[in-house]
Amino acid sequence: MTSPSSETIILDADGVLTLPISTADNGTALDHDLVLAGTEALLDVTRGVRDAGAILLTGAGKNFCAGGNVAKFAEADDRAEYLRGLADDLHRFIKVLYQTRLPVVAAVSGWAAGAGMSLVLHADVAVGGTRTRLRPAYPGIGLCPDGGMSWALPRTVGAARARHIIMTDQIIDAARALDLGILAEVVEDDAVADTARATAAKLAAGPRGSFAAIRDLVHASASRTLTDQMDAEAASISSLSTTGEGVEGVDAFLAKRAPDFRAAR
Repeated sequence: MTSPSSETIILDADGVLTLPISTADNGTALDHDLVLAGTEALLDVTRGVRDAGAILLTGAGKNFCAGGNVAKFAEADDRAEYLRGLADDLHRFIKVLYQTRLPVVAAVSGWAAGAGMSLVLHADVAVGGTRTRLRPAYPGIGLCPDGGMSWALPRTVGAARARHIIMTDQIIDAARALDLGILAEVVEDDAVADTARATAAKLAAGPRGSFAAIRDLVHASASRTLTDQMDAEAASISSLSTTGEGVEGVDAFLAKRAPDFRAAR
C-alpha cells in the first residue's frame, strides 16, 4: 500500500524528481516520513528504477522547512536515541542525494531554519523569495548542527563566517543570503516555486554526464591540490568527449544548432 508521504513524490515528464521535505502540519517542521520516502526515491534513481535528470526540494507549506519538530524531541522517552535516529535518517537522505550525482534545486519559500537551512546548503541552485529567511536555530535550543551544516556552510561562506553565523544564530534575509552565495537567485515570493521548477526542468534536459562531472569536481576540489584537481579535470573532459552527450554537444556547436542531449543519452 502506498504511504501518504510517497504519494507526494513526483517524477514528471521533464525528468524532475520533486521531493517535499515538509508539510503544512507541525509548523512546517522537517517531516520524518518524507525524509524516509525521499531516501527511497533517491535510491531508486541510483538503481536506475527512476530515470530522473534533476532533483527539486520543496516545502509543502508556507515555509521551505522550519527545522526539526522540537515538540517531538521533548516527547521522546530517550532523547539521545531519538535524535540520533533522526539525524542518521536525515544524513542518509543527504548521502544518497549526493550519490545520485544529479543537479539539485531548492525552492526556498519562507523560512529555512535548522535542518531546513542545512538542506538549502546542499542544493546546487537555491531559489528564494524576497521574504525568504534562513537561520541555523540550533543554539537556541542548546544543540549543534546536523544535516551537514557544519560541512557545507564553511565551504560556502568561509570557516570564520560560518562559526559566527551559527554561534550567534543569525537570521539571514534573502538579500544577504544571495550575497553570501547561499541563495543563487531571489525572485518575487509568488514566483519561487515556478522559477525553481523551471530551473530544475532546464537542468534535467541538459547534459547529465557534464553536470555529474561538474558536481564531482567541485565537491572534491576542497581536498585536492591544484595539480591533482587539474589531473581529474583532464581525465573527466577526455572521458566525456566520447559519450553520446559529448559528441552531440560538439556536433551541435559546429552545426550552429541547439544540442538535443535527451536524444543523445
